Amino acid sequence: MEFRKPIFVVSALICMHTNNASAATSNVIFNATVDATCTLQVVSDGTMAVSTDLQNLSSKNGAASPGSVTLSTTGGVEVGVNPSVVATPPAGDSATTWTPEYSVSGAHTVALTTTPTTLTTAGTSNVTVHLTGTKSGSDRFTNGTYQAVVTVTCE
Repeated sequence: MEFRKPIFVVSALICMHTNNASAATSNVIFNATVDATCTLQVVSDGTMAVSTDLQNLSSKNGAASPGSVTLSTTGGVEVGVNPSVVATPPAGDSATTWTPEYSVSGAHTVALTTTPTTLTTAGTSNVTVHLTGTKSGSDRFTNGTYQAVVTVTCE
C-alpha cells in the first residue's frame, strides 16, 4: 500500500498541471486600397452610311450601326470619346468634320453627348459610340472606302 500514495500524488500533480493551461487568441487584420480603375472591351465596331444629300456619313444613317464597348469600373473615373478622330478617306475626298458621340446604359446612364462624364459608382455598363462626318457647302462624300477610329477613354 505504500506504492499507492506516490502514484496518487503524481496523478494529482499531472491533473493540476493540465487544468492550469490557458488558451491564447490573436486577431489578424487585413487592409486593402482599391484605386479608381476602369476597363474597356470592344464588343463590336460601328458602320457608317451616307445620307441622301451625300453631305453626311454617319452611324446614325440608314442601315449603319454604332460601335459598342463594355465598361467596368470601380467608380471615380471619367468616360468620354477623344474629339480627334483618325480618318482615312478615299483619294480625292475633300475635308470632313468628324464628330464622335457616346451614350452609356447599364449600371450608369449617360445621354448621348460629346463631352466627358464622371462615373461615381462601381458597375458594368455598355458604351454606345456614334460617329458622324459632315461636309459643308457644295462638298459631297465621294465613292470609295472610308475608315475612321474613335478612341473611347476612361480614366
